[in-house]
Parts: sequence; structure tokens; C-alpha cells
Amino acid sequence: MAKKLSVESMWDASSVLLPEHKLALNEWVQIQQKRERIDMDEQGWESVSQALGVSLTQREEITLHMYHPFEVLTVVGIVDRVDHSRGRFMVDGEWFEMSDIEGDAIKRRPKQAN
Repeated sequence: MAKKLSVESMWDASSVLLPEHKLALNEWVQIQQKRERIDMDEQGWESVSQALGVSLTQREEITLHMYHPFEVLTVVGIVDRVDHSRGRFMVDGEWFEMSDIEGDAIKRRPKQAN
């Protein structure tokens, strides 16, 4: 006896979907998973500024939780440079935007002696 196909199983089958439909479905799923930016208050920015300064001057490792629309991004390292005029900072040779820092989720760890 033949198995009856439901509408859902037909749309789930990749052989039934046109390439245009697959692309539209993937884009829709991405939009549904997009994260919202978290705004930080004045106290949070003071904490961030202090932690960046300590990492830069005392060479302490910090962990920063950064905004990315589709994934959780964490920057771990020692701040090499801070460019206030462009609103960015460098960790391990890579520039990051200060405006992308989320919340005051910053942890400082003392540099380990070798």
C-alpha cells in the first residue's frame, strides 16, 4: 500500500523545492534568527572604558562580549591599541568597533607568568 504524502513532507523534500524557494527559505530563517543589539548605560560604558585602559596599560587579558547579528561573538585577549577618534580598539592585531560591545560583560584576568 502506498504511503500518502502530506503537504509538509512535500515542502520538506529538497527535490520539490525550486532553487529560488530554497534561497528565500534560507533568507527567512536567517532573518528569524537575527539578534537585537543591546544598548549599554553610562555605568556600563565607564566599566568598559576602565577595563580597556587597564588591559592596554597593564597588559591584562580581558573578555568582551560583542554584537553580531547572527551569532554570539566573544573577543578574548590583550588590548594593543585604542583609537578614540574612530571608536575602535585592537586586540591581537584585529580592530573591533567600540559600539559593538554588548553590556558590561567584561572579565579581567591577570596575565600569567611564564
